[in-house]
Amino acid sequence: MPELRKVARVVLLDPDDRILLMHGYEPEDPADTWWFTPGGGLEGDETRADAALRELAEETGITEVELGPVLWQRLCSFPFDGRRWDQDEWYYLARTTQTEAAPTGLTELERRSTSGLRWWTSAELSAARETVYPTRLAELLRTLLDEGPPHAPVVLAPEIV
Repeated sequence: MPELRKVARVVLLDPDDRILLMHGYEPEDPADTWWFTPGGGLEGDETRADAALRELAEETGITEVELGPVLWQRLCSFPFDGRRWDQDEWYYLARTTQTEAAPTGLTELERRSTSGLRWWTSAELSAARETVYPTRLAELLRTLLDEGPPHAPVVLAPEIV
């Protein structure tokens, strides 16, 4: 089994409880698209929380955030940009009043594989026909908004694509 890439992701909510998602696509096939939460791999000896805040700033330009607890954890494996990615992802809750987003620190791969950001209401996410990761995000968001953060991180079923 290849080494798991440690990843921190952010479930960023605005004052209206909308979630910010990034629109991604396969660099070699721009018609293959999906939506996903901001975040990425840890660098050096940074903590997952530090990585979550750094990635959020780089990918969205949003720095005025209150980072909350880890909501969910999942293992996933997927093909992307000609290789397989095996990841151990932690999803942090974060809140912001800063809704203007502007990616400022995208990597070369991110510039070749993302096409913007969008704030989604829970209802819009539930009605979406597009691919969203994690695949149960609409249901997970609804539960979060109805019940608040879990007492301990919820371990999601692994996703292998």
